Amino acid sequence: MAMEMRLPVARKPLSESLGRETKKHLVVPGDTITTDTGFMRGHGTYMGEEKLIASVAGSVERVNKLVCVKALKTRYNGEVGDIVVGRITEVQQKRWKVETNSRLDSVLLLSSMNLPGGELRRRSAEDELAMRGFLQEGDLISAEVQAVFSDGAVSLHTRSLKYGKLGQGVLVQVSPSLVKRQKTHFHDLPCGASVILGNNGFVWIYPTPEHKEEDAGGFTANLEPVSLADREVISRLRNCIVSLATQRMMLYDTSILYCYEASLPHQIKDILKPEIMEEIVMETRQRLLEQEG
Repeated sequence: MAMEMRLPVARKPLSESLGRETKKHLVVPGDTITTDTGFMRGHGTYMGEEKLIASVAGSVERVNKLVCVKALKTRYNGEVGDIVVGRITEVQQKRWKVETNSRLDSVLLLSSMNLPGGELRRRSAEDELAMRGFLQEGDLISAEVQAVFSDGAVSLHTRSLKYGKLGQGVLVQVSPSLVKRQKTHFHDLPCGASVILGNNGFVWIYPTPEHKEEDAGGFTANLEPVSLADREVISRLRNCIVSLATQRMMLYDTSILYCYEASLPHQIKDILKPEIMEEIVMETRQRLLEQEG
């Protein structure tokens, strides 16, 4: 059996600007955030003995007078308008149950989706009988959060043609706190693959389609064989996203692309070695800081 042995290597010194920029105010439950009574209490905090105290482990964020603690590791808390990637777990009467990395299963109603072909009409009993033909257990979908119920459960919709069933690709699960909120979460990267960065921490990587399916209503998954070159790009992107998540870096199109470019001198299987992972992420962090000026 082949065995690989690696000698310890000296860690590269962190540049002063990099170390200064990445310092955050981290707290654990029970830590005093501030004794100033002028601040407003946000998520992850509570008042005790006229002090603002953290109730979760994470980084302190301030918006004017509002202080909240963003947990480093958490389940997904849905917000209206979020883009999510989920997996169908159950087909029920006029609805599907969807696993979206939240505390409760999300719901996709039959009335909250486009019918195949994009036709607009009331849903009939025939549509209800054909539900498993649209989506069945195990299918992956992209959707938008339509509403959040009082118990925290999320209602989804796929009324736009950019949402719907996902075809061939790779799913990567990361912490929802690492996905940066942006105007769009669908990115066609210049390396030949596309990513959907779900706000719920599910990242979908797939080969960029040559032409968009406009008339299918989001229910025809492309199952044609994926070329070796595309598979290599997807595998490299997958390892880059895992590396960024392991090093607790925010995920968005620029950071993923910079990490991909930094990983090109290395083989795909070597990216996840601890020392190479650290080197690639360090280079990515440095480029992002230079870009910000």
